[in-house]
Amino acid sequence: MTGAFGGAVLGAVAGLGLMLVAVRVRALRRVDLRVRVLPYLRDVRRVEMRVGGASRGLAGSLAGPALAAAAARLESVLGGAATVRRRTERAGLPGTVADFRVEQVVWGLVGFALAAAYSLLESLKGATTGDVVPLLLICALGFAGGVVLRDQRLTAQVRRRERAVLVEFPAVAELLALAVAAGEGPVAALTRVVARSSGALADELGHVLAAVRTGTPVSTAFDELAARTGVPLVARFAEGIAVAVERGTPLADILHAQAADVREAGRRELIESAARREVLMMVPVVFLVLPVTVVFALWPGAAGLTLMTP
Repeated sequence: MTGAFGGAVLGAVAGLGLMLVAVRVRALRRVDLRVRVLPYLRDVRRVEMRVGGASRGLAGSLAGPALAAAAARLESVLGGAATVRRRTERAGLPGTVADFRVEQVVWGLVGFALAAAYSLLESLKGATTGDVVPLLLICALGFAGGVVLRDQRLTAQVRRRERAVLVEFPAVAELLALAVAAGEGPVAALTRVVARSSGALADELGHVLAAVRTGTPVSTAFDELAARTGVPLVARFAEGIAVAVERGTPLADILHAQAADVREAGRRELIESAARREVLMMVPVVFLVLPVTVVFALWPGAAGLTLMTP
C-alpha cells in the first residue's frame, strides 16, 4: 500500500467520522414530539419510532435524518407523490410516500456503493486522471439505477397483488353470495367472509369493513374500494354492490354474476396467453429438434459418399 493511498483511506475514514458526529448532533437537537409524550401515556401501545422510514435505533439515529433529507430532495426532483401513493395502496404496502422515497434512496446508495467499488478497483489498476470523469459517471448511474430499480419493483409488486386479487375474487364473491342468500345482511356477510379468508382481496375487504364500522355507509365504502383498486373487475364488483345496497336489488344474483364474469375473463386470458406462447413453443422445435433430425438423416448418407469416393 502506497503512502498516498493510505492517506486517502485515513482521510476518508476521518471525514466519515466527522460527518456521523455532525449528523448525530443535529439529530439530538431536534427531539421528536412522540419521544417526549409517549412515555407518559401508559394506555398507548409502544410503537417503533421512525424518522422518514428509518428506525430510531443506533443506525437509525445516525442515518435517519440524512435519509429523510435525501428522500425529501429526491421527492422534489422526481415528484409524482400522488401516483406513488396510489401505487403503494394498490400494492398493499403500509408505508407512506416518504417511506418509499427513503427506500429508493437506500437502493440508490447500494447501487452507488457497487459502482464505487468497481471504480476503486479500476483506479487501483492504474487509471489516469482522464478516467476519473467516466468513473464518476458510473457512480452516478449506479445511484440512478438503484432508484429506478426500486420503482420497477413497486410496479412488479402492484402487478403481483392484482393477479392475486383476480385469483381470489371468484371464491370470495361466491362466499359473499352464499352468506347473503342465507339471509345475512351485507355487513354481516362481509364480516363472516373476512374473518374466514386471507389474501389480498380479503385485506381490501377488511379495509372496507373497517370503514363501515367507523360510520361510513356501505355504498360509500365500496365506492372508495372501486376508486382505490386498479383491477377493473374488482372496481365493477364494488360499484355493483354499492348500487345494489342503495337501490335494494338482489345482491346474491349480482355476486354470482360477478364471479362468473371473473371466471370467464380468466378463461379467456388463459386462451389468449396460450395463443401468444404458441410461437415460443416452436422455437425449440425449429432451432433444436429439427436441426438434430436433419443431421441424423443426412449424416449417414454423407459419410457413405465420403467412404465411396476414390
